[in-house]
Amino acid sequence: MTKMTPRCFIVRHGETEWSLNGRHTGITDLPLTANGERRIKATGKALVGNDRLIAPNKLVHVYVSPRTRAQRTLELLEIGCKERLPWTKSRKSEEEEPIRTEATVEITEAIREWDYGDYEGLTSKQIRELREKNGEGSLQLEIPFVGVELEQQLMKAKPNRSTDDVVRRLDALIAEIREKYHSKCFEGSSGGKGDVLIVAHGHILRAFAMRWTGKPLSETTLILEAGGIGTLSYEHHNIREPAIILGTAGFVVEE
Repeated sequence: MTKMTPRCFIVRHGETEWSLNGRHTGITDLPLTANGERRIKATGKALVGNDRLIAPNKLVHVYVSPRTRAQRTLELLEIGCKERLPWTKSRKSEEEEPIRTEATVEITEAIREWDYGDYEGLTSKQIRELREKNGEGSLQLEIPFVGVELEQQLMKAKPNRSTDDVVRRLDALIAEIREKYHSKCFEGSSGGKGDVLIVAHGHILRAFAMRWTGKPLSETTLILEAGGIGTLSYEHHNIREPAIILGTAGFVVEE
């Protein structure tokens, strides 16, 4: 059987009021804005389909954050799961959403967003002003990003908020993806399926992409806008050469 080079799609949830205003959103559970919902629906129509970027018939598993905003984003993409989504009582009828994939959907804490602690709901500007008022040192908020700096300077006594914790949970998830799903593609025993979809949050997905390629979080200069999609895969059909795909070749959007 022909071997396929599997991909891992990372999808940031759609726009919320806080993402629109640049407020750090960790544990707070916010709904998508009306505009956020419209844009995710449009993204699904443009990029989800067996002749598009995310081919439902090639998906083997979906990981989604415990937060409602991520789960709603997955609903709006309409990938057409055979089974009901874990947070719903029943599946939509086939008239409403035809079955397009047999991929299973799993809610996992591994891709929950960073915990921003006292900075939850604040913008980078407000955090700077607060720290200046309190006579505290500056934070490099954009690069790498606030979570790393918080661990280094403020939250060493709170392991669930630390960089080490994020690295551990992301590395474990990446190892699981490669062992359970992607290795079969390289062995030629995947049956033509092997793509994985992850729906989560901006900062954790930036960290995920860095760890996918084995880079430390302190080096990240990646950006993933609300509702954005990134593609991770491998070079030279080699599971030992993980890479980030910069282009979007290989799919056609019909007019």
